[in-house]
Amino acid sequence: MAVTNGVNGNGHEQTNTVLITGAGGWLGGILAGELLSDPLTPNVRLILCDIVEPKAPKGAKHVVTRKADLCDPKEIDALFNTEFGVPDTIYCFHGIMSRGSEDNFDLGMRVNIDSIRAMLQASRSARPPSGEPIKFVFTSSLAVYGGPLPEVVTVDTIATPEGAYGMGKLSAELLVNEYTRRGFIDGRILRLPTIVVRPGVPSAATSAFISGIIREPLHGVEAICPVGNGFDSPELQLAAWVASPETTIKNFVIAKHIPSSKFLAHTRVVYLPGFTTTVKQELEALEAVAGKDALKLIKFQDDPINRRIVGSWPARFDNSYPCGLGFVADEGGMVPIVRRFKEAVEAGLA
Repeated sequence: MAVTNGVNGNGHEQTNTVLITGAGGWLGGILAGELLSDPLTPNVRLILCDIVEPKAPKGAKHVVTRKADLCDPKEIDALFNTEFGVPDTIYCFHGIMSRGSEDNFDLGMRVNIDSIRAMLQASRSARPPSGEPIKFVFTSSLAVYGGPLPEVVTVDTIATPEGAYGMGKLSAELLVNEYTRRGFIDGRILRLPTIVVRPGVPSAATSAFISGIIREPLHGVEAICPVGNGFDSPELQLAAWVASPETTIKNFVIAKHIPSSKFLAHTRVVYLPGFTTTVKQELEALEAVAGKDALKLIKFQDDPINRRIVGSWPARFDNSYPCGLGFVADEGGMVPIVRRFKEAVEAGLA
């Protein structure tokens, strides 16, 4: 028997069926678990897919997992024809990360643009039981920005990427906006801060070191810092716009529930709230939480390409618009984030 959640205002069945692409990644996996306890998404049914079959979260009663190559439209179509039917909400998380896109341009084009368009086409052709357009939550990036930027980025700042990853994300954003304008989907585009501290192994993201210089020392292993040649290097003043994983996941859930009418009329783009930190401030927070021995595990190998790409991204934003929509921001800077991660490591959770 199908699991349902009542009837909406139009007399249609509501199923709370959520598809997450890229669900094998750590953010997708955490989000799946978070949705299980979301009171606004009761009896959620999860369709989880990735290039490697993702794991179902603990406690999930209604979940389908799929290994899928989303560059193949047939495999995308199959996600809309599981035993749960058409999803009400899609979290489109899959993609090739920043350095990976720069190093393999053609693969980045196929995954970060072509597969997103195929997902949008499938969403356009389908209608969930609610009769409403599918909510399509797309994760974008600060990499869409580049060139001369104002001191503080606002909703009116024009995106001009300086890398293949940012170009791909911006291209997909335009598609999500257009499909929303035409009523094919109900898009929500989230430009993510750099998320710190990411657990697990380093990713292919150019910004991966921003987590690595915290994560690895707290695990007792060496970390490579590709910025500067020592603790006194002026390059350590490189700034980044960051947010914790916990706050980011909260904002993913919030994005699903924001009424369409609250977004700006001309765009569904929202940069998520964050705060500014420098590489130097990160290392100072690491020392404050874990002591000088942790700093001894930092090894410097300056990488001008890495610095150029990360340095092209803005590091200061006006949080007024996203917070006005209901999104939330971290408080207290890097120290509480580093402390939480240290506690997670000590508990065997990270």
